Amino acid sequence: MHSTRPLNSARRRAVMGSTMVAALLLTACGADVETDGKKSEKATVKRCGEPVQYTVPKRTVAYEGGSADKLFSLGLTDHVHGYVMPPANPPVKESPWASEYAKVKKLSDDLLNKEVVVDAKADFVVAGWNSGFSDQRGITPEILDKLKIQSFMHTESCYNYPKHPEKKKPFEALYTDLERLGKIFEVEEKATKIVDDLKQREKAVEEKAPKGSPVPVFLYDSGTDQPFTAGNQVPPNDIIKKAGGKNVFSNLDQRWTQVNWESVTKSEPEVVMILDYGDKPAKKKIDFLKKSPQTKNLPAVKKNNFFILDYNEGISGPRNIDGLEKFGKYLRKLER
Repeated sequence: MHSTRPLNSARRRAVMGSTMVAALLLTACGADVETDGKKSEKATVKRCGEPVQYTVPKRTVAYEGGSADKLFSLGLTDHVHGYVMPPANPPVKESPWASEYAKVKKLSDDLLNKEVVVDAKADFVVAGWNSGFSDQRGITPEILDKLKIQSFMHTESCYNYPKHPEKKKPFEALYTDLERLGKIFEVEEKATKIVDDLKQREKAVEEKAPKGSPVPVFLYDSGTDQPFTAGNQVPPNDIIKKAGGKNVFSNLDQRWTQVNWESVTKSEPEVVMILDYGDKPAKKKIDFLKKSPQTKNLPAVKKNNFFILDYNEGISGPRNIDGLEKFGKYLRKLER
């Protein structure tokens, strides 16, 4: 998964007509219409640690499934023009929002770049820092600001964002994003409802977590000479913890990061969580772990304790909670 991670773009309904109608209705009922009168004003919302003024986007471009899922879950399909989806992402037809993906354009199957955003006439781009936005590839919020294109970054990716870092636990970051997007798109009540539901589902799994010492879990992303894994700044860390496990690399204050096999061996994981994505299927990773002299004797490998986490359950998005529920069920049935 490395640093290019795991979204979308929009066309939007005209707001002025509906706003005027709503204002007239409220006036007829004797209601206070001051709030509705502010609909055309800019909303100040944090982009990582930086307060930014936003107008309601009409042509959103989303990078990867996590960004698109957040927008679709909030009912914002009409505001999405299209999405950029690299090969690592599973097919969108497998998404719970497959019907919404079908209503917008697939703009590219490459990494996010400035050209595709400009060509799409985007007025808003949703992606992560170093997983979409990139100094090296010449597409950053600062660059887009100069082009008068609004942008939003996943809070989960903000912990080392230059000048304006922001650090939150991965699930908290997910909920923050939904609330902030709700404010930007003026669907705050919808966002609150979605977040409350996700939090209830999270709590239900946590309450059913197995008692006793947490199960040591190693997330295997990719890599043969040196493995890529999850530090404590990405959703799998919270998935593992809330379900009753312990990420063996939870001490690493990083997102997706490279470690060495010696440290994996010393951690003696009882479960290996395999991140499954398009160009590196889970089966090949499991076959490697079973054959490699560095991993074939790990407790998890000897017991065939492999859990497959879908790519879009592992990157920041509402499907994180789907992954949590599945892993919680897996751990509750695990024999130790």
